[in-house]
Order: sequence, then C-alpha cells, then structure tokens
Amino acid sequence: MLDALADRALELSAAAGVEPTGNWRSGRDEDGVAWWVLDRPGKSVNTIDRSVLEELNTLIDEAEAHPPKGVVIRSGKPSGFAAGADIAQFVGASTTEISAMLADGHGVLDRLAALRMPVIAVVHGHCLGAGLELALACRFRLAVSNASLGFPEVMLGLHPGLGGTFRSLKVADPIEAMTMMLTGRNMPARRARKIGLVDAVVEERHVVNAVRAATGGELHRPDRSLPARAFALKPARSIAARRMRAEARKKADPAHYPAPFQLIDLWEQHGGSEERLRRAELESFASLVETPTAQNLVRVFFLREAMRAQKDGASGIKRVHVIGAGAMGGDIAAWAAREGFRVSLSDIDNRPIGEALRKAAKMLEGTLKDPLKVRDALDRLVPDPAGAGMAGADLVIEAAPERLELKQSILRKAEARMKPGAILATNTSALPLPDLAQGLADPSRLVGIHFFNPVSRMQLIEVVKHDALAPDMLRRATNFVVELNRLPAPVRPSAGFLVNRALTPYIAEAILLAGEGVPKERIDARAEAFGMPMGPIELADQVGLDIAVEVAQTLAERVGMPLPEMPGWLHQMVREGRLGRKTGGGLYDYDAEGKPKKVHLDALPDKSADDPDLVDRLILPMLNTVVACLREGVIESEDLADGAMVFGTGFAPFRGGPMRYARDRGIDDILSKLRELEMTHGARFRPDPGWDRL
Repeated sequence: MLDALADRALELSAAAGVEPTGNWRSGRDEDGVAWWVLDRPGKSVNTIDRSVLEELNTLIDEAEAHPPKGVVIRSGKPSGFAAGADIAQFVGASTTEISAMLADGHGVLDRLAALRMPVIAVVHGHCLGAGLELALACRFRLAVSNASLGFPEVMLGLHPGLGGTFRSLKVADPIEAMTMMLTGRNMPARRARKIGLVDAVVEERHVVNAVRAATGGELHRPDRSLPARAFALKPARSIAARRMRAEARKKADPAHYPAPFQLIDLWEQHGGSEERLRRAELESFASLVETPTAQNLVRVFFLREAMRAQKDGASGIKRVHVIGAGAMGGDIAAWAAREGFRVSLSDIDNRPIGEALRKAAKMLEGTLKDPLKVRDALDRLVPDPAGAGMAGADLVIEAAPERLELKQSILRKAEARMKPGAILATNTSALPLPDLAQGLADPSRLVGIHFFNPVSRMQLIEVVKHDALAPDMLRRATNFVVELNRLPAPVRPSAGFLVNRALTPYIAEAILLAGEGVPKERIDARAEAFGMPMGPIELADQVGLDIAVEVAQTLAERVGMPLPEMPGWLHQMVREGRLGRKTGGGLYDYDAEGKPKKVHLDALPDKSADDPDLVDRLILPMLNTVVACLREGVIESEDLADGAMVFGTGFAPFRGGPMRYARDRGIDDILSKLRELEMTHGARFRPDPGWDRL
C-alpha cells in the first residue's frame, strides 16, 4: 500500500514545500543538484508563456553565477509536465510582436541548453508543444512511465516554434520526429524512448536515483547519429519529403491547412543546418499565426475550452444504467464504462446485450490500447437483462427507438424503479421533451442527453433543457457530459435540436442535386473541398436513408422547415431495403470493409465541377438553419452554435464554424446569395428573419 502511494507522490526533492517565486519554486538537494519546479499558481496545468520563460532566465542566471552539480526541471502539477504554450498570448498579436516573443524564448532555451552542468527534464503526464520544447532544451529527458509526449501545434494550424523542429530532429529519429509534428499525435513514454526523444523511462519512486545517474555520468544515450547523418543530405530529405507531402495531402488541403506543408518545406530546405532551420522555424511560425486558418483553429480551441468550462462542480454520478442495447445504447454504455463509470445495460432481449458487449470490447481495445485498462472497463460494464441496476443508478439513460409512445412507457417504468435524486435522461434526437415528460411523477428530473453516432468519436453531446427541468438536474447532467470527456451544448427542445436540424437541409439539397443529374461523387467532393469531413451523399448513407427521410419529414411537419420534397426514387430505395452503409448499398455501393465505391472525379462526364452555386446550395441552407435556431433560442449564442457545429458535424474547423464563416464572408453577401438562390430554386432558400439581428 505504501509503495502504491509513493508512486502517486511527485518527487520534488529540495523544492518540495518551498514557497513558489512566481511560476517556479526551487531548491538544492544534499548532492548539490538544483531542482526547478514549474508550478503555475492558480492553474491545474502548466502552460508556457513569456513570464515562465523570463523567470527561467533568472534561474539560469543563478546557475551560471553559482553552478550546481546538475539541474532538474520538472512540474509540480499532478496532471503533467506542461500542456504547451499559452496560446492566448498570440491572439491579436502582430507578426512583429510574435517574432520578438519567439526570439526571446529561443534565447532562454538556448541558454538552458548551453549550461555546463547536466540539465535533466523529468516529465510525467502530458508533455506537449512548448512543454516538450522546454524538455528538449535539456541535456537529458527522463520520462515517468505514464508520460505522453507530443507536438499538437498542427491542430492549431501551426508547427513548433520554440526550437522543437531542430531539437527533436537532432535527438530523435528524423522520420519519427517529423511524423509527430505533422500528425499532432501523442507518443507514450516507452515509444518515445525507442525513437530517442527521451533517454530513459522510470517509475516515480526511482526518479532520484535516475537523476543521480544522469548527474554522475552514468546515463548514456544510444548512438542515433546514423539516421541524422543520412538525412543531413538534401537528396535523402527530398525523397522523404515527397512521401510526406503525399501522405499529408490525404488528410489536408494545403490551401486550407498550410502548416504541415510549410514544415515539410522547412525540413527539406534547411534540415542539414541547425542554424538555418532555427531561423526558418521562427519566420514560418510567425507567418502562420496570422493566417485565417490558425486564427480560426485557435478560436475553435477556445470554443472547446468554453464548452468544457460549463462544468460547475461534480455531477455526483457514479453508477449509470442504460435502457436499450441497440447501436446507440450499447455504445453509450461502453463509453461511460471506458470513462470510469459503473454501468449496467438492459434490453428486452438478451441478444442485443451480447452484441453490445462484443462491440464494446472492440471499441475499448481500439481506443485504450492497454489490455489492463480494457479489462477494467469491461469489468465496469455489466449485462443486466432484468434492469436491476436501475434502482441503484445515479443516472438512467433511455436509448430506445424514436417512437413517442415507446419512450414514454420506458421512462414511466424507469422512474418508478429509480432512487430519489437520480437523473432520468433520454437520448432522443428529435422528440419534444415536454411530450416525453407526460405521465411522469416528477418531470423536473427528465433531461435530454443526445449523443451522436459513433459515440466513441463524436465529441459533442446536446444537453436538452425544458421548462420543467430542475436547474440542479441540468447542472449535474452538464457536468456528467464533461466527465465523459465530451463537450456539452445546451439546447432548447425543438425538433432535431440544433445539429440534426442544421444537417438535414445539407443532406436534402444534396439528394435533390443528385436527382438533377449531378454525380454524387462530384457533390461529395465539392463539399469536402469546402472543408466538410464527409460529403452529404456519403453522410446520408452513413445515417441511413430511412432515417434521413424520417427526419426530413419530422422537421417539415414540426418546425415547418421549407425542405425540398424527398424524391420518389429515394422512397423506392428505402422500400427496397437499400438503406445505405448498414445494408451494404444505398446511394453508393459498399465494399466488404464498408467503404463506398466511388467513380474517380476525372471519369465524370458532367460540367457541374464549374457550377459556382453548387457549394452554396449545400452550405447556405445549413447557415440559414443555424440562424433560425439562434433566433428561436434553441441555442444561446453564436459561439455555442459554432462549437456545436464544429464538434457535432465537423463543420470546416479552419473556417471557425458556420457563424464565423458567415461573418468572415460578409452577412450582406450571404443574404444576397440566399435571395438569388430563392429566385432560382424556391422558398427553401428564403433568408431567415434572424439574419436581420446580425
């Protein structure tokens, strides 16, 4: 027991208990080693900003004036070493200001790297971005076994800017280092050691001994100079760079996401000279910060933080019961178990419960990667055909098919078995909560918690309010969503809420275009070129054509949306059972792996590639619907609407969300185009009155 507790306590040696001076606290141990502990006051995680580096500079002054035997740099935060740069410092700053900040930061890290005594970074938890760049400026890097290292800058439309390019390429396998920077993916400690990014992996209780080995000259890193020497030659870099660009183009359009391509250019052109690469990194980073892509991706980052910040305390939820082991219910149960909740899963039939457990195991293996973590998550997921878990659950989630009478019956029966104070939730995607609450003894505890498919990948959850909902139930439900590692979007009850309501005209217009003879591959390609993660035709197949038709009819009836009439040929496909990917064929045919069989664009004989209205016909109805939802109060603010659409539909992140896109393009231009399309194609393009408020 004592050993287990010792592993959880961070070894801060001489800096333990020392009052911090600004962002750092420091002390020297009995061996004469200085311990510099980064512990930013009032923050749960460390970030790197100008003040952190200025104070580090002062510590370096002291080490030069009174040299210790060695220096240890680590974090005092249990969450990890550092989460990266404080990107708020770049918002609104000019290229000149950013260049000056980066140059100052480079100067500090260069001084750290030049210290004569061994400087050892001890990293645990997340060591990302500028945090990793700080660690790379140290002579040695010791990773505690739970460490995760990465360069996430590409996710913000940037690349490393504090020396991460040349320092990572110097110590690690160049191809592996470039892959980290180009993908933004984190790397676990042992893998990082294998590629040379860290020198040793240790358990927390062995940190002091590992530091002594490093300061005593007993820690030797393997010779990794062969790959570095090979790629010091430009022809070798050029060959690798061509492959990297080809891979990068599969994931990103250089016109919209320039950062990875600029990074490849930097390495190809200057990878043979540390000094040239250093200068090029500074110039390139500063130029990228001002691009619309980076500005919008930074905005999306802050939208994510704002959505998470809706959490107010703890949910108090430990046990969850899910009713309905179908595709959604089974996935909800599995994800909740993954995130540490005790989950019971019931259904009227045992067969779907068994299938749900099989799918859960596959999802957990794919996302957790660790057999012990998979085992623990599966232990938390309990098959419960009789629904006995309802009585002890803090939250009961109904995930039955979208039929009002069925859901009402399930909710009433569940309420009768639940304990006082427990939350009753429905995963409805469209049904009005006031209708679902009819017949409940206490409608104040019914809340909508609307997940999106696939649950393991979709970050957004709509939290649906209604007038009878108790504020504390809403608060706890919102907290639960964040505890699930998901992003809550509070919405008012309205058919389709926000996301499905906004996606429906996008899909419906695409189906109409296909009926007009525009090849479906062309429709999808134009939408994807705009920045959507999936074209609307493929999305319709993914959702299911039967569901797409049903949702469109529901929205037309309940909200009065002026959607195009679903064509007869589509209804015929549904009657024939061609429902999309789930049946192996829909608008596309699908191979054995579930991938659509598409004709190459070059083989399409149509002229729609030159149609200037095609993208507007797809995207502007979506914007028009978001504006309608804002006007009706379905969603409270433009920021929340943008966040919900980016994280719920994948709406072109580099555009910052539909409302940011509308404002960047110009409200007048959007209105003019909608009126033009209305004249040509009908009332479904009529601008919503909500545009007048913008």
